[in-house]
Amino acid sequence: MKKRKVIVGLLLILMGIGGLSGCQSRTKTGQSSQSSAVSQKKRAPAKVKWQPVQNAVKIPILMYHSISSGNDLRVPASQFQQEMAYLHKHHYYTLTTAEAIRAFKTNSLPAKKVVWVTLDDAYRDNLTKGLPILQRNHVHATINVITDYTTHKNHLSLRDMERMKKTGWVDFQSHTVQHLDLNELSDAQQKTELVQSKRWLDEKLHQDTQMICYPAGRANDATAKLAKQAGYQIGLTTAPGMGSVKDQGWYNLKRQRVTPGMTTTAFASLLS
Repeated sequence: MKKRKVIVGLLLILMGIGGLSGCQSRTKTGQSSQSSAVSQKKRAPAKVKWQPVQNAVKIPILMYHSISSGNDLRVPASQFQQEMAYLHKHHYYTLTTAEAIRAFKTNSLPAKKVVWVTLDDAYRDNLTKGLPILQRNHVHATINVITDYTTHKNHLSLRDMERMKKTGWVDFQSHTVQHLDLNELSDAQQKTELVQSKRWLDEKLHQDTQMICYPAGRANDATAKLAKQAGYQIGLTTAPGMGSVKDQGWYNLKRQRVTPGMTTTAFASLLS
């Protein structure tokens, strides 16, 4: 009788170990599949062949801000999704900042239809709402950062930016330190805004920040020279139109503002 109890006890112990092993195996499998799902959201290196174009390159540079509702600078997530899906469906190649600079410098393009998607101010909803939409539709975007705002609740933190940059779907450029109207500042004050914001982004994100986006699009005759001296290669305004280095110069490129409630037809017209 005692032997039988011992045998039963041993069997129960072995069954328990087997169940625990199976549970651990399932947990590891679940973790592996979650990791795989995250990695699949990363942008794969694009295999494209750049082709020279006959006429001077012009690029539609779309301008967004917050992915939410509330005023004329905010676009709700549902509209942003429709517009990014439109770009994907119609085979638009979405440029990085470096690719946009290359296009202007070499007068060549990686595809027949290109667009540069930009978001100003680095709101936190660019991560929570915008990034999933970009990933879903295979769209790359450039986010312009106000470096003094990175500790503000409703703006992207450094950790947020590091996470987003790792996906490959986003690059970060400068929107100055404090979002002041540059045209109202002295040359020395402008230099501080331009140099310190670039230095912060360069050091924190381990990059060479190449683009300056002027707050509210405001700049004066000295701004372009100061931006070049600070190490930027290109500058964006809020003036409406297609971006053209030939027509506007390297530091005064126009952009196409996307407004809330815009129809698909109106959105499509911004691209050509």
